[in-house]
Formats: sequence, C-alpha cells, structure tokens
Amino acid sequence: MENNYIITAIVVMAIVNYATRALPFIFFKSHNTPTSILFLERYFPPVIMTILVFYSLKDIDLHTAPYGSYELIAVAVTITLHLVFKNYLLTIFGATLIYMGMVQGWLWV
Repeated sequence: MENNYIITAIVVMAIVNYATRALPFIFFKSHNTPTSILFLERYFPPVIMTILVFYSLKDIDLHTAPYGSYELIAVAVTITLHLVFKNYLLTIFGATLIYMGMVQGWLWV
C-alpha cells in the first residue's frame, strides 16, 4: 500500500512539473507575449539579486568579530563576478559559494 502511494506521488509530481514547463509554450505559441511577462523576464533577475543582497546583509553584527567582513567580501565578489561575466546564475552561485565557504570555515580570510 505504501509503495503505491509513493509511485502515485511521483507520477503526479512528474505530470505537474511537465505541465508547468510545457503550458507557457503551448499557450503563447499562437498569442503575443503579454507585456507583464516581458516585464518579468527583463527585471526579475536584478530583483532577485537585490533581495539576496539585502537578505545577506540584514544580520550583520558590527560589534563582534569578524565585524561584517564576510558579508562585505561576499558583496564585493558578487559585484566583481557580475561586472566581469554578466551572468546572473554564475554570480549567484559563485558569490554564495564564497560566502558559505567563509562562514563555514572552508575559506580563511
């Protein structure tokens, strides 16, 4: 009984995943893309980057070591990666990897 439940859940998730990826192509094939979708396509990546920056800087404690240096280094790496490569995905993953490496002690600064 439990195996049937798991298999059913996997099949439903696969169908939903496929539908969410295929429906926009099916719907917009014969229609012009709405301006709201074009707006999201253009401005969504910078908005996500801004949210990630504010989220990472919200809990900086300037009174105890390392005095926010990890966060400031991560912001500098983020800016540098984006200016050099102009690739949002690389910028997000690269800066997150550097920041988490510093916080977890993998990288020493």
